[in-house]
Amino acid sequence: MRSFRWACAAASVLAFGLACGQATTANKEIDSAQLAKLLEDPSKVFFLDVREPSEISSLGSVKGYVNIPMSQIEARLKEIPRDKVIVTL
Repeated sequence: MRSFRWACAAASVLAFGLACGQATTANKEIDSAQLAKLLEDPSKVFFLDVREPSEISSLGSVKGYVNIPMSQIEARLKEIPRDKVIVTL
């Protein structure tokens, strides 16, 4: 189940990048050390939770993440800043 969730998260990053018109090479996974470095200046990071409400209900939310379900990404692109690093869940 855990690997399925990670696969879904990876797919969402790819779909998000394509929806924004970004090259897929701009999308990458980061490790905890890289995330810690990003968090040194949180004003440069946008935390995006792309899970559906049912997933959040069963698994819980993550403080600081903005929830825009994958099914709504295209309609809500204007809510996502283009000048920040986007970390998705």
